[in-house]
Amino acid sequence: MTESSSNGRRNGNDETSAAVNRRDPILQFLDKIRLSGDAMEDNEGEESPTELNAINSAGGFVIVSPDKLSVKYTNANLHGYDVGVAQANKPAPFKCLTYYFEIFVKDAGVKGKVAIGFTKEGFIMRRQPGWEVNSCGYHGDDGNIYRGKGTGEAFGPTYTTGDTVGGGINYASQEFFFTKNGALVGKIPKDIKGHLFPTVAVHSQNEEVSVNFGKQKFVFDVKGYETSARNKQQMAIEKIFIPPNIGYGLVKSYLLHYGYEETLNAFNLATKTTVPPILIAEENAIDEDDLHQRKTLRKLVRNGDIDAALANLQDWYPQIVQDDKSVVCFLLHCQRFIEFVRVGKLAEGVKYGRLELAKFVGLTEFQDIIEDCFALLVYPKPVESPVGYFLEDSQRELVADAVNAAILSNKKDACHLHSHLEMLLRQLTVCCLERRSMNGDQGETFRLHHVLNNDSTRR
Repeated sequence: MTESSSNGRRNGNDETSAAVNRRDPILQFLDKIRLSGDAMEDNEGEESPTELNAINSAGGFVIVSPDKLSVKYTNANLHGYDVGVAQANKPAPFKCLTYYFEIFVKDAGVKGKVAIGFTKEGFIMRRQPGWEVNSCGYHGDDGNIYRGKGTGEAFGPTYTTGDTVGGGINYASQEFFFTKNGALVGKIPKDIKGHLFPTVAVHSQNEEVSVNFGKQKFVFDVKGYETSARNKQQMAIEKIFIPPNIGYGLVKSYLLHYGYEETLNAFNLATKTTVPPILIAEENAIDEDDLHQRKTLRKLVRNGDIDAALANLQDWYPQIVQDDKSVVCFLLHCQRFIEFVRVGKLAEGVKYGRLELAKFVGLTEFQDIIEDCFALLVYPKPVESPVGYFLEDSQRELVADAVNAAILSNKKDACHLHSHLEMLLRQLTVCCLERRSMNGDQGETFRLHHVLNNDSTRR
């Protein structure tokens, strides 16, 4: 990706973009292309803990093994605060549904005061997790849970030599949960904000534990736990009753909106005798010619036949392409250039770019996308390059959506560029993001296609 393009994305002026979109709502499709590129660059995965931090530990009382995956108490504790504590080398990731780790008690030592929990970065490394504010710990000698104070609360069974104990965070429910030997012990509210470090503690001579941050298979079925949590959310959703005719109207308006003619006909036939009749809004009244034309244009773009799409647009909707510097013309010409690259006709692509894309060079709203398109020519294997997203089928689909939206915008107000179903889904996305924001931006990032794919997989 070119430097100017990358800088443009990082320093994008949201207010300017919003103003431009108010002037021409079709410009939103340029932002969708930029988001496709950002998705290639943005690795959603976070760094996870991999070992114990040998430096940030109570070094005078513990020895961290050379592989930094076990810790042993080597002193005789003369005072209650002579605790041996070690944090993980990184905080628990939080762009996920859950985080989980385990310890194996190799030796419970003299008093069995082993503990597992979560602490903040500045935690005092001679105190048990849970004894100080902004920390939580499940202790082996009494089975109590400690939450920011020196006195514990009854929680679960004790644990000793040979036991495997786990600690986790459920970001969806904002709870800590703990396990013993593969079974869930219990959960408590997570009332600590910010980054938390997986933490282990030993507190009497010869106590020794090893830590599993996920390199080895967990004893507890954390994937099953996550599935159960998701199913619980899904069951709550499925209890909400929606009259069949409402769903019918939403689906029908969506198919009509995007010109999916065959699917609409099949849907109408399939629901003819099963759904109570409803009055479809006047805006959904079917114009057979318009529906067929929009379907044809979508098919041409999805097949990469941009020349035919442009020709048909000129015949059917000349007002859409009369401005040869419009967003739709830009997207179609870009896609034609991309199709040349797709089939390896680079010379033809360069010629086409000089002829058709040159007119857009220097126009601010198009500049970064033009640069990224031309960057396809630089790579021996453009499909594997940082701008390879241009060659994906989703790029064709996006251009087809832009053409369809441009046609509709000439028939209706700009607010109708999205179907009712999409507007509902946008509202769902906003609500999910707001809920995540209230949890300190912790938890899975809501992505609708992930939700739909996961649901279809379960079924």
